[in-house]
Amino acid sequence: MLSFVMLVVGFALLVWGADKFVAGASALARRLGVSPLLVGLTIVAFGTSAPELAVSVTAAIQGANEIAVGNVVGSNIFNLLVVAGLSAVVCPLIMDRTLMRRDWPFSLLAAVILCAMIAPDLTISRLEGVILLLVFAVTLYVQIRAALRSRTTLEGEEDEVLMPPLMIGVNILLGLACIIAGGQLAVNGATGIARMFGLSETLIGLTIVAIGTSLPELVTSLVAARQGQNEIAMGNVIGSNIFNILLILGVSSVITPIPVLSTSIADCLVLIGITVAFYIPARLCKPRNGGDAQSAGSLTRPVGAVMVLVYIAYTAYLILR
Repeated sequence: MLSFVMLVVGFALLVWGADKFVAGASALARRLGVSPLLVGLTIVAFGTSAPELAVSVTAAIQGANEIAVGNVVGSNIFNLLVVAGLSAVVCPLIMDRTLMRRDWPFSLLAAVILCAMIAPDLTISRLEGVILLLVFAVTLYVQIRAALRSRTTLEGEEDEVLMPPLMIGVNILLGLACIIAGGQLAVNGATGIARMFGLSETLIGLTIVAIGTSLPELVTSLVAARQGQNEIAMGNVIGSNIFNILLILGVSSVITPIPVLSTSIADCLVLIGITVAFYIPARLCKPRNGGDAQSAGSLTRPVGAVMVLVYIAYTAYLILR
C-alpha cells in the first residue's frame, strides 16, 4: 500500500513541480531578455540533470561507477525518443533555427566523441574526462555568447506583466526540489510495486529505474509542450543530452577513470543513429502555421509517435540481449 501512495504522491509532486519550474524558467528568460531556448538548454537542462549528476559523482567517489556510461547513454536515448516524442504527441514542436543548426549537432558531436573514447579500451580516462569538460565549457560559452548578442532585440519587446525576481527564484528552486523529490518517490514506489508482482531486479533496473532517472526531463518537457513553450521543451531534451555526456561523465571520470561495459558501444551507436535519423524529419517537416523567422522545421505528432515506438522496440532489445 505504501508503494502505491509513494507512486501517486511522487507523480503529483513531479507535475506540480514541473509546472512551477517551467513558469519560473520562462519568466527568467523574459526578465533577462534572452531566448527561452537558452534557459531550456542551460538552467532547465541542468536542473533536470541534477539527480543524475549527484548519483554519478557519488558513485565515482565510492569507486562504483561501472554502469555510469550505460546509464547516461540510456537516459539520452530515452530523452530523445520518449521525452521529445511524447512532447510532440502532446503538441507538435516547432524547431528553433538555432537548435537545429547548432545545438542538435552539438549533441551528436558529444555522442560521437564519447563513442570514440570508449571504443579502443572500454575506459574513459581522467584525460578524456578533462577533454569532455573542455568541450562542455566551449559549448556553454558559444550558447551564452550567441544569446547575449541577440539580447538587445529581445529587450525592446514589451511584455505584459513580468514576474518579480523573488518569485522567479521561488518558482525555479521550489519546482526543482519537487521534481527531484517526486522523481525519487515515483521510482521507489514503482520499484516496490514491481517487486510485489515478482518482477526480476534486472527487468526493474532496465525499465523502471532507467525511466525514473529521466522522469524530471519527461514531465518538465511535457508540461512545457502543453503550455506552448516549445523552446524550453526541446531545449531541455537537447541540453540534458549534452550535459549528461560532457558534464556528468566528464566530472565522474576526472574523479576516477570509468570502466565501460562492451554493450555500451552498441548503445552509443544507437544514440548516434537516432540523433541523426530524427534530425532529418525535424528539419524537413514545416510547421503547420508556417512558423516564424526563427523556426526551422518541426516534430509532428506522427513523428513523435514513431519515436516512442522505436524506444519500445529498443527496450525489448535490451531485455532480450
